[in-house]
Amino acid sequence: MPINITMPALSPTMEEGNLSKWLVKEGDKVKSGDVIAEIETDKATMEVEAVDEGTVAKIVVPAGTEGVKVNALIAVLAGEGEDVASAAAKGGNGAAPAPAAAAKAEAPAAAAAKPEAVSAPAAAAPAATKADGKRVFSSPLARRLANEAGIDIASVAGSGPHGRVVKADVETAVAGGTAKAAASAPAPAAAGAPTPAAPAMAKAPSDDAVLKLFEPGSYELVPHDGMRKTIAKRLVESKQTIPHFYVSVDCELDALLALRTQLNDAAPRKDGAPAYKLSVNDMVIKAMALALRDVPDANVSWTENNMVKHKHADVGVAVSIPGGLITPIIRQAETKSLSAISNAMRDLGKRAKERKLKPEEYQGGTTAVSNMGMMGVKNFAAVVNPPHATILAVGAGEQRVIVKNGAMVIANVMAVTLSTDHRCVDGALGAELLAAFKGYIENPMGMLV
Repeated sequence: MPINITMPALSPTMEEGNLSKWLVKEGDKVKSGDVIAEIETDKATMEVEAVDEGTVAKIVVPAGTEGVKVNALIAVLAGEGEDVASAAAKGGNGAAPAPAAAAKAEAPAAAAAKPEAVSAPAAAAPAATKADGKRVFSSPLARRLANEAGIDIASVAGSGPHGRVVKADVETAVAGGTAKAAASAPAPAAAGAPTPAAPAMAKAPSDDAVLKLFEPGSYELVPHDGMRKTIAKRLVESKQTIPHFYVSVDCELDALLALRTQLNDAAPRKDGAPAYKLSVNDMVIKAMALALRDVPDANVSWTENNMVKHKHADVGVAVSIPGGLITPIIRQAETKSLSAISNAMRDLGKRAKERKLKPEEYQGGTTAVSNMGMMGVKNFAAVVNPPHATILAVGAGEQRVIVKNGAMVIANVMAVTLSTDHRCVDGALGAELLAAFKGYIENPMGMLV
């Protein structure tokens, strides 16, 4: 019986990838655990291991193929004692995902990607009230289905927690004809018609619309890779769905720079090299993590029905790599020493540029830091990366004349701007978080105790 090898999902959000390299060829014998291919996702290049044992009968998708859908057939193994040519003939051609694998993957993927509680925006079907004025508790999906069916959700008996109306209740009411018609319900959508939902994401202009503005031969076309497409999609999503709010402050750096020099000079040496070398960015990461610890109401994520309050500060750090940007995460940064943060960032940054990070090393996090100071940028505002509710944009430290005790003095000053998701971190809370951050930057000994 031929064994189909399909395109693996290397992260929960992966939909397709590039099959960059085969490490086996037809006729090779493989066993479970052998590395057989390299897959390039939007953020990293990862090795794929064989799950089964057998002989490579047919390579369906050649190396270098881009945009291979998850669960699409990429190769066929002949099982032990099976004729290789026969297995290759029976294995399929990879034009579509292997039916069994696709069916197996689609159900849990759909359930994970579209849980009932968050499957439709509340605006599509607002919460209803009963005749006595009491609110009808229902899931967004149930409200949308009731709206489409033209029934009054207040007349549907709920079977969910505390009488909450869920999808199954609406379907039962529609099938049994037990629900009342809505007073002014719109007619049910025709088959194949789009379901009322949130405004669609803005689309980029077509190639033809743009290229006709330029002289032929005055440009070259560079196709978008997976990373750039993902960055574009997430930035559009962020700016269309998150109401951004910005808070800026100047931080004096002289005490921090002096402490950094002192700590680096005191670093123990191993094999002739210092055990660590702290950067200003390492200390910014620590200060942000401690500020979130001190202002826990700002260490949150927004969902449709809940405020997610995080127990630790997992700080993503923007790293520029060829073709885009990635944010490796320092987990529980508030608990780590400055030297541990420094060494972790050095390792993560190196592997990020090599596109060797694992998905769990760059997915998630509770906030992010983007530092463009080393590029000479004085100040800027960063875009919040959901599910984060905050991101700190760090500018360059520069010497400025400031007034202290009525006298003008020269100090090293750094401008920072906090971008927040105003749905869950409003202006006053953002200012409180930024004040806590500024306190650690200007009194850095507090980061050591």
